[in-house]
Amino acid sequence: MRAFKGENLLNFSDTFQKDDDCKAYLANLKWNNGFKCKKCGGHKGCLKKGYKYQCYQCNHVESATAGTLFHRNRFGLRKAFFIIFEMVNTTKGLSSVQMSKRYGIRQPTAWTFMHKVRLAMESSKKHSMEGTVHVDEFVVGGIEENKPGRSYKTKKTKAAIAVELTDKHRVKRVYIKAIEDYSAKSLTPIFEQHIDENANVTTDKWTGYNPLRKKFKIEQIPSDSGKNFKKLHIMIYKLKSWIRTIPVHVDKKHIESYFNEFAYRINRSQHKDTIFDNIIRRMVLGKPISYDQLIQKPIG
Repeated sequence: MRAFKGENLLNFSDTFQKDDDCKAYLANLKWNNGFKCKKCGGHKGCLKKGYKYQCYQCNHVESATAGTLFHRNRFGLRKAFFIIFEMVNTTKGLSSVQMSKRYGIRQPTAWTFMHKVRLAMESSKKHSMEGTVHVDEFVVGGIEENKPGRSYKTKKTKAAIAVELTDKHRVKRVYIKAIEDYSAKSLTPIFEQHIDENANVTTDKWTGYNPLRKKFKIEQIPSDSGKNFKKLHIMIYKLKSWIRTIPVHVDKKHIESYFNEFAYRINRSQHKDTIFDNIIRRMVLGKPISYDQLIQKPIG
């Protein structure tokens, strides 16, 4: 089965007309490079009816969804595929309440599945930012009186953002992480996980970056009310605007999942024709996770 390409909803609907079409797509991705039995490790078997693989060695039968982020899907793969298609192609925030009504499923079920998709959107951290990188911090969560700038006592979510720019000063990639405070300790993870040590990093004059200069090439310049970091602040504005379009409360505990969703779409904006296939592949490789595990997942 060929990889689905494009953003056309009618083409998508024609390609995935029933659950079996989705099972065939998953089976092709899961076993395209060969079969390995999860029970005995055997490599020989056959594809059976319903897109299940039976091991010749121990007779274990495995479904196309087993051991993936589609594990124990109860509401149908076609609905799941449509939710994913909307999430990767929309520019506005989608809530689990909207998805539950649109696809006739329970809100907690929609919430759980959408967070599984966001897990697949998380960066692999294998490709560090290089060249010109701008870094700053910001807060999300509405307006609080008498708490401008970097307020440690704010109830809003604090976050750090890194933006990689092209030679033409266009946004190439963006990564965002929730942080506890503005200290060097809290700022270190976004550097170590996403920025190459040889990148030319530019930040404002905040002293929290000083200790990081021992390992990273950091130039600190005045922000000038954001004028020296225009592209970075445009990304912050777009992120905040996008979160405001989500018609339900975004829990602080799960805010980084939404950061991952926003960054994933930005980082793959030059590859929109394959964005659906890419996220499906990630979900096939992902490990199963339950609702209870999701609600206990810590920040960061």
